[in-house]
Amino acid sequence: WAYPSVIAPLFNKFSPLQDLSLKERLEDLLLRCGFNSNGMFVMDGSRQSSHGNAYFSGFGKNKRIVFFDTLLKSLEADEIEAVLAHELGHFKRRHVLKMMLTMALISLLGLALLGWLMQQPWFFEGLGAHHHSHAMALALFLLVIPTFTTFFTPIFSSLSRKHEFEADNYAAQQSSAAALISGLVKMYRDNASTLTPDPLYSAFHHSHPPATVRIAHLSSKLK
Repeated sequence: WAYPSVIAPLFNKFSPLQDLSLKERLEDLLLRCGFNSNGMFVMDGSRQSSHGNAYFSGFGKNKRIVFFDTLLKSLEADEIEAVLAHELGHFKRRHVLKMMLTMALISLLGLALLGWLMQQPWFFEGLGAHHHSHAMALALFLLVIPTFTTFFTPIFSSLSRKHEFEADNYAAQQSSAAALISGLVKMYRDNASTLTPDPLYSAFHHSHPPATVRIAHLSSKLK
């Protein structure tokens, strides 16, 4: 509840969406999707880069929708609607909630592992530490855990890409697949994204499907 109204404004300027025709169109989309928000805002993302994006944040009555000013300048109204429909797809498919619960479970397991390791002398000695303490155990744990969690990276990347496809499907149902395709092409261009990444590297690291794969998937939804 604090991020939208307290934390985010410390770093960027947010102003209400002024384009009344666009606002009316997007409100119709929200009504169709059954999504209630505390307003639509424009963020001065152009101060940092030309990167364009849209997102929503907050819980309950504090939910607000945010558009980068760069996004509004580069996309047409139907493309903006399709991009917002994609973001709403993440909400309607409960992707945010699923990831929060997943990370909470992983954090619990990680703390349980830390609690066990700090009682094992070999954990300290194997890493060259002769002073045993909770603080030392935490420091060593944070140093070595990335070595092992790397193997889980492709699993989470695959899950994230699955969520992106589901959000695209939702956007195609509630808006226009063609508009989302054209909007994505412009965003890939403005964000200087790699269109044809190495398949193995992409499968391991990327949270979003490659542009060609994503556009081909959306093209199959065209009526």
